[in-house]
Amino acid sequence: MKQPLWQPSAAQIEQAAMTRFMQEVNAKYAKDLATYQDLYSWSIECAEDFWASMWEFGQINASQPYTTVVENLHDMLESRWFCGARLNFAENLLRYRDERPAIVFKGERGEAQRLSYAQLYDQVARLAKALRSIGVKVGDRVAGFLPNCPETVVAMLATTSLGAIWTSSSPDFGIKGVLDRFGQIQPKVLFATDGYFYNGQTYDTLAKVADITAAISELAQVVILPFINTQPDISELSGAILYPNFLAAEADLAIEFAQLPFDHPVYIMYSSGTTGIPKCIVHGAGGVLIQHLKEHMLHTDLTRNDKIFYYTTCGWMMWNWLVSALAVGATLILYDGSPTYPESGALWQLAQDEGITVFGTSAKYLAAIEKAGVQPKTGYELPSLRTILSTGSPLATESFYYVYDSIKQDVCLASITGGTDIVSTFALGNPILPVYAGELQCRGLGMKVESYDPQGKPLINQKGELVCSLAFPVMPIYFWHDPDGSKYKQAYFSVYPNVWRHGDYIEITDTGGLIVYGRSDATLNPGGVRIGTAEIYRQVEALPEIADSLVVGQTWQNDVRVILFIKLAPGIKFSSDLAAKIKRDIRQNTTPRHVPAKIIVVADIPYTISGKKVELAIKQIIENQPVLNRDALLNPESLELYKNLVELQAD
Repeated sequence: MKQPLWQPSAAQIEQAAMTRFMQEVNAKYAKDLATYQDLYSWSIECAEDFWASMWEFGQINASQPYTTVVENLHDMLESRWFCGARLNFAENLLRYRDERPAIVFKGERGEAQRLSYAQLYDQVARLAKALRSIGVKVGDRVAGFLPNCPETVVAMLATTSLGAIWTSSSPDFGIKGVLDRFGQIQPKVLFATDGYFYNGQTYDTLAKVADITAAISELAQVVILPFINTQPDISELSGAILYPNFLAAEADLAIEFAQLPFDHPVYIMYSSGTTGIPKCIVHGAGGVLIQHLKEHMLHTDLTRNDKIFYYTTCGWMMWNWLVSALAVGATLILYDGSPTYPESGALWQLAQDEGITVFGTSAKYLAAIEKAGVQPKTGYELPSLRTILSTGSPLATESFYYVYDSIKQDVCLASITGGTDIVSTFALGNPILPVYAGELQCRGLGMKVESYDPQGKPLINQKGELVCSLAFPVMPIYFWHDPDGSKYKQAYFSVYPNVWRHGDYIEITDTGGLIVYGRSDATLNPGGVRIGTAEIYRQVEALPEIADSLVVGQTWQNDVRVILFIKLAPGIKFSSDLAAKIKRDIRQNTTPRHVPAKIIVVADIPYTISGKKVELAIKQIIENQPVLNRDALLNPESLELYKNLVELQAD
């Protein structure tokens, strides 16, 4: 029988919002729900009652109540939620206006900056008035090319308070990558920075901003945030204005929150763009709000007393997820810069200094600090820390043990999975459930997540496609430039009729948890056996000799053979002994089918800007197919390392 690495105490379970929510459901609907599985099953079987209960529990502020919770629940493409309601996204995130801390920002340089909820409201009011004064109205797009700093949050809230649509990317994006995104949606206003700091280096971005603004014809205003200089020279940017000068001068302004339908657009997000120009995914204000309230309040047990941190940029959907914690009244801890500057434990120093209670990061980061020998448990005081969140890629079983051995024993480790497509999660943490090594704790309430075989049959304790077979409020409302919805339908509903196929390869376990094996479009099929790439990464990257790896399937002699690329740790030389060790570990801990036919040393592994390995692009290169969008990558130059490899021409 599986043994949990952590389980909540009786007091933790009793005090959790999840428990309180269950009790309220029991009282209201005369139920006798006793476990999370009971509650989850009810949330699927009685989806309309569940989402209505979440609306009430989240105390959503609406100027006009809804008349119907959902129309066409069982038709995923035609479902409509909370019909009749009118609300404003920013108003719900600014419900608190007191002196408690709303945002704490720390960069690589300087002291931490702090904004109270009252100060945040005042800043948003001043910026909203400035935007209104230049004609920004409902439905206009406003873009941010900004670091993860307080002004970015202010700009988003001011934009959405007016009913305009916010979109953002981080300033480390290349010019083409930005134009592939912003160029499609033609923003009216661009907020940009004069530069940013990373790993001790200063990067000036004004030349990039000049090229971007020259290419976007609809821009009415460019606002430059001084970030690396207090008075940057913007004379070469025609019509640009510095952020402090753009803000309205008045104090004590009241925000006029535009009251809009539940599904009014709030965010435009972007697909990774590794298979072509990024898709512009439009999300509705109400869907994002109620889903994030559910995930923050119930699944993360977030309250006003919490300080929540996520290591993210404004180009990753976890930024959007993080800032919604304002609706709960928690304190956002923002950080911009390298996670290992000036030393490998920099983020744990931040956690200690600020008393972070919920610490979010990526699986890649946890694996990296484990290899670097970082021991937060002994190097830092972390008494406040109660939850660690991990996403971006599957969290290896070894990383679960590392967290409990080397970071903190009494902590809920919540590996979560979802994506930009839903700007939230399908499976995530739970404060009233145990944590098992290698597993996500549970499927999210109201999310009918299943594992399907190719014929659409649900599987338990077997690997299959992650699908969601019941409509949910945070489905995208549409894609930009997709008037007939054909791109939207093709993206999610082309494999299983009326069922969302997400593109992950998973297993739902008998504990109710979930294991992610990687992207299903990167699944290997040697001899017709499906293998998740994460299964191989877990073995290879546990070896101290390996800094990173990437695995793909190469079409070969009417079959598929497994090709493993490895980046060696500093000072390590490749040898036949190391190759044998890699193959032995894979064979012993997975199956002989997983053992690579070829192991090839490379100097770098390609990643998307949001930190995901780029398996598909490498498969395309080694099979002499074009890579459609190099600008979606963090390190596109690494692709050259995989071209014309002689090792792949032989048996």
